[in-house]
Amino acid sequence: MAIQRPKKIRLGDMLVEQNVITEDQLMAALNAQKQTSNKLGRELIESGYLTEDQLVSILARQLNIDFIDIRDYSITPEVVKRIPEVQARRFRAIALAEEENHILVGMADPTNIFAYDDLSKLIGKPVKVAVVKEEDLLSTIDSVYRRTAEISNFAAELGQQITASEGAAADHNINEGLADAPVVKLLQTMLEDAVQVNASDIHIEPDINDLRIRFRIDGTLRVQTTTDLRIAGALISRLKLMSGLDISEKRLPQDGRFHLEVHGHQIDVRLSTLPMPSGESAVMRLLNRSAGIIGVDELGMPKTLVDNVRKITHSPHGLMLVTGPTGSGKTTTLYALLSELNNPEVKIITVEDPVEYRLSGVNQVQVNPKVELTFSKVLRSVLRQDPDVVLIGEMRDKETIEIGLRASMTGHFVMSTLHTNDAISSALRLIDMGAEPYLIAGALRCVLAQRLIRRICTSCAETDSLDTATTLLLEDMGEEVEGVTFKRGRGCRNCNATGYQGRIGIYEFLEMDAELVETLHNGDLIEFSKKAKTRPGFKSLKQSAYELAVQGVTTVDEVVRVGYGMEF
Repeated sequence: MAIQRPKKIRLGDMLVEQNVITEDQLMAALNAQKQTSNKLGRELIESGYLTEDQLVSILARQLNIDFIDIRDYSITPEVVKRIPEVQARRFRAIALAEEENHILVGMADPTNIFAYDDLSKLIGKPVKVAVVKEEDLLSTIDSVYRRTAEISNFAAELGQQITASEGAAADHNINEGLADAPVVKLLQTMLEDAVQVNASDIHIEPDINDLRIRFRIDGTLRVQTTTDLRIAGALISRLKLMSGLDISEKRLPQDGRFHLEVHGHQIDVRLSTLPMPSGESAVMRLLNRSAGIIGVDELGMPKTLVDNVRKITHSPHGLMLVTGPTGSGKTTTLYALLSELNNPEVKIITVEDPVEYRLSGVNQVQVNPKVELTFSKVLRSVLRQDPDVVLIGEMRDKETIEIGLRASMTGHFVMSTLHTNDAISSALRLIDMGAEPYLIAGALRCVLAQRLIRRICTSCAETDSLDTATTLLLEDMGEEVEGVTFKRGRGCRNCNATGYQGRIGIYEFLEMDAELVETLHNGDLIEFSKKAKTRPGFKSLKQSAYELAVQGVTTVDEVVRVGYGMEF
């Protein structure tokens, strides 16, 4: 049977005729479309006039084509790449299956006749169209058009050039001219792949016999490729040049940063190098400036916690601490709070190392220890600048802590971070670092401890039958198991067979009240810890994680990973 070319329909008129949307809603979407350049269907969905499920169902019925849920569809990479990535993204299309006389192509907008004609010419074979959800389509494109093979090929090409030039140049770390082009291609491809899979860090690690490149995705390191150790010098040298660092210095750690654009995303890259026995290791932290600062309501906090945090951040004075290990989202939380406080009537000054995001209307200072521009030195000057809100990037030493505490007692609201395991131990940690208990009692308003745990992939979520060992671990943590249904991710293409996709925050919030202040003022740390745990509404990190597992948002494994070994 001959493949029929999709017929042209006017989507808006059809939806109005079927009473899915009103004429006014159509006109509003068309007007909004002029500003956003979205397709009409996407504009209607984002405006809330209909759901994506409704849209694909109507399109499939009206055009007499199939709807395919590509989250559960078995896709062959060789077939997918019949459509190059550029065209796949441009036309919002993906090749799903190849038959003898046609290729099945999923399209988010099967009414786009021009895209259909271009795809037919590109593939050189009749195209049979099915409708797919745009969100699932883009997610699938990100997962299948990976650059793993390209990275390995460019690394091999660089290794071959270095081998061929060994007689001509003994030091490949400095002589960049011989391998410049392969290095540029390798780094560009590596960064493009990292941005595409939403990696937060790239680790370049020289081992005994080879060079290992790993990406941190959703908080977990995954090996991207393992290649020839000899290319490490050229790769690290190129990164140093991009960051303005000294390429001849290989004995000491160095820190730098550079900026680039990848697929329309503005990316800030923070580079850290560290000398190792096999060469220099490098870690790149990727900060996507195009993503913007998220709002407090988008952090994933429970509503009661959002209300409590908002109440405190609008205080005229006091200290708020956000605590957790590196990579727990502390900076994201603080910037969300700052963006909410940022208005022409409030003067905000931040002291950071480094300044991670630029905020319009906020005075941001980056410390520089090389010229003795330290946190404590900057803070003394900051307090003479008449600020209302001060953000201290991190409480690192006794002097910084004392300046921050005194500033919060003299008409300034101060926010800062601290590396502790939970909220209750934060006050004790400040005392250990030399701060006086009476100062902490008089200044500290609240502590927000947080972690990031992985979300279950919604495309492959299923009921989790706990084994005996996991059940015993949960019971040992004091959590209920009997009668509770938990979920896990089976592992699919959308989550790269991990069972997880994305992360969500868990929080532990401790607000200082009169009783806790008095106990801390008296220096009775054991009693302070006991009373803090019994505050009304207090919920530990472990309990927050367990609640998300009960709701089917995360797995029991994540609860055990975060909570096992905690006292409460």
